[in-house]
Amino acid sequence: MASQQTTIANDLKAAMAKVNELFNVEVIGNRNFSALDQIYTADARILPPGGPMITGREAIRGFWRDLVQGGNIQSAALRSVDVMPSADGVVEIGNATIVAEGTPAMDVKYVVYWRAEDGQWKWHVDIWNTNA
Repeated sequence: MASQQTTIANDLKAAMAKVNELFNVEVIGNRNFSALDQIYTADARILPPGGPMITGREAIRGFWRDLVQGGNIQSAALRSVDVMPSADGVVEIGNATIVAEGTPAMDVKYVVYWRAEDGQWKWHVDIWNTNA
C-alpha cells in the first residue's frame, strides 16, 4: 500500500513539475498566453501582491500578458518545497526565481492550490509575494 501511495505521489509531483515548466517555457519564454488554459482551471483565482483578486482564465491571461510583456520577464523557475494533500486537491508551497531584462533576479515564494480538471492537475488558486 505504501509503495502504491509513493508511486501516486511521485506521479503527481511529476505532473505538477510538468505544468510548472510549461509556465516557464510557454508562457514566459514563448509568450504563449493561451498555454495558461493548460495551467489554470476554468474558474481559477490569482491573488497577486498589491493587487485585487483576479478570477477566470480570460482575466488571468490578461494579467500575465501585461505583466510578462510590460516587465519584460525572461524566465520564471519554479521549485516545489512541499506538497500536501488537501480535500479535493493538493497544496504546493514553493520558491521561484524571476528574471526580467535589465533588473536583478527576484526571489518569490508562492502557494498554489492544485485541482484536477478534465484529468489534468492545474492551478486553482495561486498566490505569491517577493522576498524583499
